[in-house]
Amino acid sequence: SQYSAVDTNPLSVYIMQPIWNKIIKIVPLWIAPNLLTFSGFVMILFNYFLISFYDWDYTASGTSPGLVPTWVWLFSAFTTFCAYALDSIDGKHARRTQSSTPLGELFDHGLDSWATSIFVLSFFSVCSCDNGKTGVSVYTMYIYLSIVLFNFMCSHWEKYNTGVLFLPWGYDISQVVLIAAYLLTGTVGVEVWQKPLLFGYYITDLLVILLIGFSLFLSFPQTLYNIHRAHLKKTLKNDSLYEGLLPLVSPLLLFVLLTVWVVLSPSNILAKQPRLFLWMVGVAFSNVICKVIICQMSSTRPELLHWFLFPLALVVSAAISGLLGRMEEAALGAFTALVTAAHLHFGVCVGRQLSEHLNIYIFSLKKRVQE
Repeated sequence: SQYSAVDTNPLSVYIMQPIWNKIIKIVPLWIAPNLLTFSGFVMILFNYFLISFYDWDYTASGTSPGLVPTWVWLFSAFTTFCAYALDSIDGKHARRTQSSTPLGELFDHGLDSWATSIFVLSFFSVCSCDNGKTGVSVYTMYIYLSIVLFNFMCSHWEKYNTGVLFLPWGYDISQVVLIAAYLLTGTVGVEVWQKPLLFGYYITDLLVILLIGFSLFLSFPQTLYNIHRAHLKKTLKNDSLYEGLLPLVSPLLLFVLLTVWVVLSPSNILAKQPRLFLWMVGVAFSNVICKVIICQMSSTRPELLHWFLFPLALVVSAAISGLLGRMEEAALGAFTALVTAAHLHFGVCVGRQLSEHLNIYIFSLKKRVQE
């Protein structure tokens, strides 16, 4: 399928694109586009683990600001900018080297689906969850993450139905806001998040309100409108409503199961292990979304129920019924390890299959020799 994407965001069109067009000229022509994509992802991942090291339980910037060294915030701004730049030029570089492939598209969107949650989870360290007055509660974090992932899913669900990826406005805006937030934290200190800004509201409150407003009143209606317009023009990929809604079943069930666990957990699992739990949410969603992206690219039908739902349902029912008792945290750890390993395995396998099928290398522009 031919890749088509539409970007109408003024920030992107008038400010960022000209910057990317300058940066792309520095990239040597022998570098494979997937290498750019992957380098950006590795930077985000490295940054996430660095922040986790200083702030495992999301409390460092609350009661005792200064636990996270200033250079870490400045490094976060730097890695976020690099990842944003690399993610924005990989496609341009592929066209420039005439190496655009379905593998590149899947690699890009697949890593984006995982990076989305990692960006959010790194940012939570800035607005800490513990000092009662300011901070963001772990429940707010969970809702916030779910909304961001819901948004990401919507744009790919829309592409599944219309064949066109309308790049959400939120993406460029969120990246610029993230970089600015890290720079602000690095220069002024985390205290800046703990003083009311307007009418007793904190910056974090305003960001949450902005995000929810953006998602529910801009992104989601836009998605529905684009699908409706395709329906009127008779360009929809799927005839039946059932087919069109099919990709939403697994993500919604995943969200329901996770929310049941959060709300009914006897040991209050989210508050006990926020970093582990939210990481698991991000990985599970990424895997579900990757499968939708593959179906949308190959014009195949997604499965009704993703296999993650079965072990998750078992763990959740054992946890909320009290069967697990003190083992609940261990069960979360085991399930998180399972999901992460399965997702990595899935990524490696799909990458290998596609590189063999298309007769290309993932990280090199050299052609494979046919056996």
